[in-house]
Amino acid sequence: MPFQIENKLVIGVASSALFDLTGSHQAYLDGGPEEYRNFQEQHLDVILEKGVAFPFIRRFLNINKCFPRQSPVEVVLFSRNSPETGLRVMRSIAHYGLDISRASFTTGKSPYAYLPAFNTSLFLSANEEDVKNAIEANYPAGLVLPSKIADDDDDIELRVAFDFDGVIADDEAETVFKQNGLDEFHAHEALHVGRPHQPGPLADMFQKLALMQRMEERMEKRDPNYRRILRIAIITARSAPSHERVITTLKSWGVSANETFFLGGMDKARVLSVFKPHIFFDDQLTHLKSSPGGTIPMVHVPFGIANRRT
Repeated sequence: MPFQIENKLVIGVASSALFDLTGSHQAYLDGGPEEYRNFQEQHLDVILEKGVAFPFIRRFLNINKCFPRQSPVEVVLFSRNSPETGLRVMRSIAHYGLDISRASFTTGKSPYAYLPAFNTSLFLSANEEDVKNAIEANYPAGLVLPSKIADDDDDIELRVAFDFDGVIADDEAETVFKQNGLDEFHAHEALHVGRPHQPGPLADMFQKLALMQRMEERMEKRDPNYRRILRIAIITARSAPSHERVITTLKSWGVSANETFFLGGMDKARVLSVFKPHIFFDDQLTHLKSSPGGTIPMVHVPFGIANRRT
């Protein structure tokens, strides 16, 4: 029996993250809502080009193909369009064969208020204000940053990479670092090594992805020919001795990553260029501006002290 939506890993995606809306946005800037409406009607049968989040979303939906009976994941479209102007987006979704059937059209308003109604563990958008408003309302969200699209159809793996502090975990340790420096940060984490961190904005997503991995493990035991599709990495600027609290936290949640990197402040691009994630989440823009070759989809999670509005 398929999972009910309350038990699924649900990702909400804005059309601005899923597709390249450059032409549509320019029409809006040039002539406002009326010109935008006319542009969409005139280009109704013109399929939209893939956006930055497309490769990730396509592979994410493939999890259901591996587990068709449970269908444990879902993608919901969240759009500022009206149903009429959003018709081109829905036709493009159908053209690419994406299994997205649920949608929210809010006709010019930010859609973030409806995220809990769909049990959403992540909202991806290229609209900075929508993402910041969602985070401030304690909803999990990430801003998709511009990058080149690399979508290899022969690559069936889904590789997802996360920063730790301010993404998977809360910003408690980050606050100590920002306010008191590196030595105090290490001392604080050593003192509290046995106390798990509180969850961060993407903790629920991370834990549900870990559940998908356990499902894959069981599938592999039943079918030795089964090929796993999901790989998760944590890529953090931490180093020893502060690495132990990361392990304590994940162990308390009953989850783990396939690969974990404690870089001690080293440029994350050095690892990202090898792991090649289909999406990487970090709370600090400085860590997202060194994308190797500009082909790794970077998502800014504007949470915590590192992103506090002044």
